[in-house]
Formats: sequence, structure tokens, C-alpha cells
Amino acid sequence: MLVSLYSAATGMNAEQTKLDIISNNLSNVDTTGYKRQRAEFQDLLYQSVREAGTPTAQNSTLPTGLYIGHGTRLAATNRIFTIGNIEETGVSTDMAIMGDGFFQVQMQDGRIAYTRDGSFKRDADGRLVTSNGLLMVPNMVIPENATGINISTDGIVSVELADGNIQNLGNISLVRFSNPSGLKPLGDNLYAQTPASGDPVEGIPDQDGFGGIRQSYLEKSNVEVVKEMVNMIVAQRAYDINSKSITTSDQMLQTVSNLKR
Repeated sequence: MLVSLYSAATGMNAEQTKLDIISNNLSNVDTTGYKRQRAEFQDLLYQSVREAGTPTAQNSTLPTGLYIGHGTRLAATNRIFTIGNIEETGVSTDMAIMGDGFFQVQMQDGRIAYTRDGSFKRDADGRLVTSNGLLMVPNMVIPENATGINISTDGIVSVELADGNIQNLGNISLVRFSNPSGLKPLGDNLYAQTPASGDPVEGIPDQDGFGGIRQSYLEKSNVEVVKEMVNMIVAQRAYDINSKSITTSDQMLQTVSNLKR
């Protein structure tokens, strides 16, 4: 019964963590480019009381063993990189990736971070930056006399000048990873490369498997509210069941302690 107490306690802890993950998903339902997380669990060590295949007689063995589990634990949080809904904004510097790929931005310490959030803006110098002022890589500088911005699906950025001429500013490149779930979330809609994610592979949008760029659109969160609410109910019920296991084990221990000879 002591095993059941501790096993149920691990189940309650696991479901509490799952609820934390679900709550974080729901809180980011309107976060641009957010990718939902999924909790993954593993069972803990088993106490081997009797091994399967143990000889019981000269010509017979046990067909099954006797193993007692010791609960569960959270093994990983897997980020799901499915595409979210694409929403029109009407802002010429907004971009959505229609498929695989990440934008590159330069952090304050010079490192490169990766994001699906394409809500870029012009700073005082005409450079395309994130909402936190991080520069897009490669850097794009929009002239002051530009009257319009055009971004093609393959990442070519051009502007229309006040004199009517068209100026090509360069190409936006995307990167992808062999295991995007291995990226480290940094907050602010940014990810960092890790040994698990693999090295970034740079390419041209809308070519070689990279998603195309859609100007004046943003990719919304891929969180499905109804699914998360169902997962929340399942987590709550599992938490309740584990708590009832603890209550039942406690009642059984109390019965044993009240036995009289």
C-alpha cells in the first residue's frame, strides 16, 4: 500500500505539470506564431517480484512475471510545429511563412535566434526589426522616400520610390531544422539552436521545401481551444483519480492499524 501512495503521488505531480502546459497553451492562443506544447510521460522503474521465464518445474517455466510499477514521470514537452491560421493584417511589413521555415533575427548579444513571428516593423533608421527591436537577418533597410513595399513569395524585397522607380533591397532567407522540436524556447516568440535540433539549413522561400512568404499576413497560434479544454478535463479527472487512490490506500492502512488481536 505504501507503493500505491507514492505511485499515486507521482501521478498527481505529472497531471499538475500537464495542466501547467495546457494553461500555457491557452494563455498563448493569440500569440503570433506560437506553437503548442504536448506533455509526454513515461512509467517509472518496476519492482521485479518474479521474473517471466523462471523455471517452476523440470519442464515448465512461468509464462508471465510479477512486476509492480512505481508511478509515472514527465519525460518531455514536445512542441508541435503545425501551421496556424493565416490572418490578413493589411500591414506591408507583416509576413507569414506558408510552410516550413523560420525567420532569422539577431539578438542583442550578436547570436542568431529563430522565429515564426513575422510581425516586423520599421525602426527610426528604416531597418526591419521585431517588436522588441531585434534586427532581421539579412538586414533590410527601407529608404525614407519609399512609398510602397513589396515582398514576393520567394523573399525578394523591393520598394517603390517617390520618383516612381523600383529599388531592389535584397532577399529574405529562411532556415529550417531536421528536428525543430529540439529548439530551445527563449520567450518573445524566439527559439535557439541546440544539439538536438541540428544545424540550421538556409534556403530561399518557396523553393526546395521551404514555405513561401505571404506579405500583409500573420500566422496565428496553432492552439486549438476546444482540444486544450478537453485535455484539461482529462488531466483534472486523472488528478482526481490519483487522489482517490491515495485516499483509498490511507483508509486501508487505517483499517490495518485499527486491527486488534
